[in-house]
Parts: sequence; C-alpha cells; structure tokens
Amino acid sequence: MKIFDDKHIKNVAFVGTHRAGKTTLSETMLYEAGLINRRGTVEQQNTISDYHEFEHQRGASVFATPLHTEWRNYKINIIDTPGLDDFIGEIMSSIRVADTIVTVINAKHGADIGTEIIWNYVDRYHKPILFVINKIDSEKANYEMAVTSLKELVGTNAVLVQYPIKIDGAQCIIDVLKMKCYKFGPDGGKPEKLQIPDNQLEYANTLHNELVEKAAENDEELMELYFDKGSLNEDELRKGIKLGMLNHDFFPIFCVSALKDMGTGRLMGFIDNVAPAAADLKPEQTIEGDLITPTIESDTSLFVFKTIYQPNLGQITFFKVMSGEVKSNDKLFNTRTGESETLNQLFIMDGKNKHSVEKLTVGDIGATTKLKFTDTNDTLASKAESGTIRPIKFPQPRLVKAVFAETSTEEEKLSEALKRIHSQDLTVDLSYNTETHQTLVGTQGELHLSTLSWLLENVYDVKARFESPKISYRETIQRSATANYRHKKQSGGSGQFGQVHLKIEPYYDGMPEPEGFSLRGKEVVELPWDGKLVFYNCIVGGVIDQRYLPSIKKGILEVMESGPLTDSYIRDVRVMVYDGKMHSVDSNDISFKIAGAHAFKAAFLNANPKLLEPTELMTLRVPEQMIGNVMTELQSRRAVIQGIETEAHYQILKCVIPSAELTDFSSQLRSITQGRATYSIVFNNYSPVPNHIQKELIKEKDLITT
Repeated sequence: MKIFDDKHIKNVAFVGTHRAGKTTLSETMLYEAGLINRRGTVEQQNTISDYHEFEHQRGASVFATPLHTEWRNYKINIIDTPGLDDFIGEIMSSIRVADTIVTVINAKHGADIGTEIIWNYVDRYHKPILFVINKIDSEKANYEMAVTSLKELVGTNAVLVQYPIKIDGAQCIIDVLKMKCYKFGPDGGKPEKLQIPDNQLEYANTLHNELVEKAAENDEELMELYFDKGSLNEDELRKGIKLGMLNHDFFPIFCVSALKDMGTGRLMGFIDNVAPAAADLKPEQTIEGDLITPTIESDTSLFVFKTIYQPNLGQITFFKVMSGEVKSNDKLFNTRTGESETLNQLFIMDGKNKHSVEKLTVGDIGATTKLKFTDTNDTLASKAESGTIRPIKFPQPRLVKAVFAETSTEEEKLSEALKRIHSQDLTVDLSYNTETHQTLVGTQGELHLSTLSWLLENVYDVKARFESPKISYRETIQRSATANYRHKKQSGGSGQFGQVHLKIEPYYDGMPEPEGFSLRGKEVVELPWDGKLVFYNCIVGGVIDQRYLPSIKKGILEVMESGPLTDSYIRDVRVMVYDGKMHSVDSNDISFKIAGAHAFKAAFLNANPKLLEPTELMTLRVPEQMIGNVMTELQSRRAVIQGIETEAHYQILKCVIPSAELTDFSSQLRSITQGRATYSIVFNNYSPVPNHIQKELIKEKDLITT
C-alpha cells in the first residue's frame, strides 16, 4: 500500500448520537474514494465498519472501528464510534488519537440529548471539531432547527460553511467558503457545480462574510488583511479556519446526505485541505514531563489506544505513531513493563480486513498482532528509557454486578475471559471483594453489561450470571457493657480452664482513657478492615497471668472477624480486661482464647449493637431543569444533600448516599434525565443503618442460616 507522509495523513473520529449516520458516512467515504465497489448498509449487515455479529444483532455500532480512505493524495484514517454512551470507552479512545473530531448530527432531530452527552466528553479534549448535519434529503429534515439547536449547545463558535436548498426539486448544497452551488442528481454522486442562484446570493454573502470575519479573528496578520481588503481569499480563509479549529474557537458546519452520497466529496476535500493533521497539534507530554514532538526525525514512539481479540487472529493491537516511524520487524520497548516487543507485521485495518504495510510514519494509525506484554494505554518506544505517553482516563463504572460462572467447573475459565475483556475494554472494571468473596464487574450501564455477557458466551464460550453485589457492612456498639465467661473442660489428664471478666465500650479517636480501672497496658490494633480495637490490660493481683492476655485478645479478634448480627466485621471497640481466674495446671492459651471470645460476644450483644453501612460521596452534573426530579430520587434512596453549585446550564450536586442504594441508580438516573446527567462517586465512610433496615438484614441472615 502507498505510504503517506505526516502532512498528508488526517485522522478523524466520527462521533454522534445513535442513528446519526456515522457508519453510513464512513461507508460512503470509502466508496467515493474507490476503495470499495459497492456500498453496504446497516440494515443489510454488510458495511465495512459494523462487522461484529453482536452489532448485526443490535443493528447499531457497539465497537469503535478503524478504517481508512484516500482522497486526492491524502490518507484519511476514520474511526467510526458507537453512538451510545454505554460505550464511552470506545468513543474516548478514538477521540484520544484523532486529530479532528467529526460530530455527525441527524437533520431530523438536531443536536439532541445524545449529541449533548457526547459533546460533554468531546469538549474536554479541546481538539479540532467540525460538525456534519446528515440526512438533509429526508422529508422530515429541518436544517434550520438543527443549526439552531447546535449553536444553543456549543455557542457561536459553530459557523456555517454550507447549507442545503432545493432547486427545481433537486437537492443542492450552497458552499459559502467556495461560494459555489453543488447540484445533485436523484442518486447523488458527483454534483454539478453552479453559480449561487440570485435569490440565495444575499444570504450566501452574509454567511460568507461571517465566515471570513470569524476566520480572521484567529490570526493578527489575517485580521490586518481583512481590514485592508474587506475580505480574505480562499487560501487565507483556510489558514484562518485551521487556526481557529486548533484553538478550539471555530467549529465549521457542513451538510451531507451520506446515504445518497451528497456532499461527501466536498467534506473529504475540506478534511484534506483544512482540517489539522497530527503535525499541527501540540506535542504530546509524557508522564515524566517530557515532550514528544510529532516529527519523522524523532525517536519512534507508539501509543496503544485499542486492543481487540479475534478468534482467528488472536489479539490485535491498534496504535498511533506519535513520533518517528515504525517498520515491520522493528523491536520496541514497552515503557510500562520494560519488556521488548517485536512487531513482526504491520497492518492497516478496514473493519475486519487487514492490509499489510512495510512501515508507518508519524501521525498514522495502524495495527499489529501477537504482542505479548502490551495492552491498551501502553507506550512502545525505540528506547527503553523513553517517556510514557499520558494514558486515557476512562470513567468510573456506573453499574456494578457480582459475576458467577453457571457451573463451578467454569470459574477459572470465566476469570481468564474477564481479564482478557478488561485488557481490551478498560471501562470494564474488575475486582474481588475479600469480605463477600465475590468477583465484581463494573460497566457503563445495562447495555454495556449485556455486551459483556454476549462476549463471554459467544466469544469465550462461558456462561455467566450477574447478581447485585453483597454490601460490606460493619458492626459496632452504642453503649458500654460487661460480661464474664468461664471456660472449663475436663476429659482425663490435664483439662482446660480460664475465666475472663471484661468491659467493652464504643471507641472513637481522641476519647479519654477509661475510668475506674488500673491501667497496666494498652494496645491499639489497626484492623485490616478499617477501624480499631483498643485492648487494655487492667488485671491486678495476678488473677490472670500476663502470658494469657495475648490469647484473650486473639479470641476477641476472631469474634470481630464475624460479628453476631450479620457475620460482618466488627470495628471501633475498646476492651478492658479487669478480672478473671486461672488454674495452676489446667489453664493454657486455648482456654483463655475461648473464654475471651465468649465474654466479648456476650458483652457485645448487651451493648446495643449497631450495623454500619458504607456510604459514597456522590457528585452529580444535572441539567438545571431536571434537578428537582433528581433530588426527589436521591432522597428516596436515603441520600443526604451536601450542597449545590451552578455551572453553565447544569447544577453540580453533592450528596452522601448509602452504597446499598446504588444497585439500579445508574439506570434510574438515565431514565429520569434522558441520559443527560452524569455522576462520580468516591468512598465516604461507614454510617449507622436505620433500625428498620437493620432488623430486616438480621432477619435475612437468620433465614439464610436456618
């Protein structure tokens, strides 16, 4: 295949809401360039992009798919992304390596809720963006509404470059950059170039002047030219638009009918001639603080932005060449692991089709197979001591489930499959809860979870079931209590004897020392599950030998590992051992361990025991008109509102919410806000469980036990 230099490679990510037409636009661009002879359709399940079986079942993109096309001596790498934010990981990894983000909008719906959700992610990256309003030939298309809704979303930096009209029933596009009218036949394809009709000339000139003025704002030299001449020529306009796009201050708006191939060639021409290339972007900064300059003369560095697994090929690793160039059989170093990798083959991928190449230069996107030590977010470099490119920060999971293999014999197989899926999709979060002994899997929503389930069954041949995870409760006490226990056992020969008297109290940091006891020793035990046990030796007169006190403490700690209410860990208790008895022959460590454990358990049950539940500090970003419904939902889930701040048209709400109330919260929040609200959580602390819930939990535990 032809090798392109860095100035003739353009990387674009197609983003946009579900059903905007991203996959159809990708297909049409490949067809327009002559790289495919026939355009497939999503309905016929024969597009280059949506080739996965699961995508065919859903009739929509689920995975981000790299493609490429060639247009007038330029190479355009396209990444076609899903339109639902359940698959935000696929979208974010694509945005990360794109030089320009192409946001596709359905002319029938305008910048709808889905567009807003994706825009909130895209805008954070501050990358060049252009908008494409698709389906302009539809009977229900409303271009003016679409443009208005778009400007309401992103502001006045969205500038019209084109608008559609009908002339004698034929679909036309007025281009106010070139000041031409493109007239299309019923089946689209190559247009007829015409002068702008007289009845459109005044409006077109107005838009042209707005375009010129906005382009001139991005460069002092262009501004001077604009003041001197009152206008800019086409080359000057291109320069101003590119600078504006690089500054994230200029968002050109184009219009197309991807299905009928109307306007696609002009869009590709703009991407070629105006949209920034990798060489135009700022150098990448490494974790170590160094800069990676995107030139062919620099040392080679690759950034791995995606990995997938295909049964016939194994693991496929997708990367962007951030500097230098890479050739087949090059040996590179993984800067995270220090391991060396040999890239035996290099490919350009178009969906599932791979095309071998001998080398790839800076700015290009390619793939390789059979890497042993490399995963998504890794850096491969020609020198082992090279810096590590900053990784993609993926969002926290919004839905967490416990996962089990349908049969115990497949548990290991399930574990390996989950690890492989996680290595490909870092928004699938894996963890193991040592308290509940459950494997937990976090996803971005119900649809993401269903995709995971499908992959497990159809790709990895393992069936799994998903359940709500158990909550890791804690137990503590609310008042002091005393107890004693005598352990006596005689079974021939030496017996067992130990008697322990103790008092327990709730503990908190900074509390005064206990009164009424002779304090002979104190030990603060930092518990592995958080919280403390403070153990006091208050023995006087030698009624219990000092050597038995560690055994008493050990018995108490064993009870604290499985509390009497719900078998949860006990925390924040202090114990004063103040009396007891021993026997010169029968007393031993095991006797006092047992006596200490029973005495502690009896005292605990008499000290008004209380369950504690984990709570999360949640920060929500909610459209201002929806804040009331969200607050009602939160309060129904026992959330405590901490405060509200305003950010543009959103309310930033902070609250503390019990972990037990988050089981279906993501789905419910999406429902009541139409997917427009987002949230993040961090662990807060353990708080007392309401009495009625505590009774239910104890009853549930007793039912399971019996």
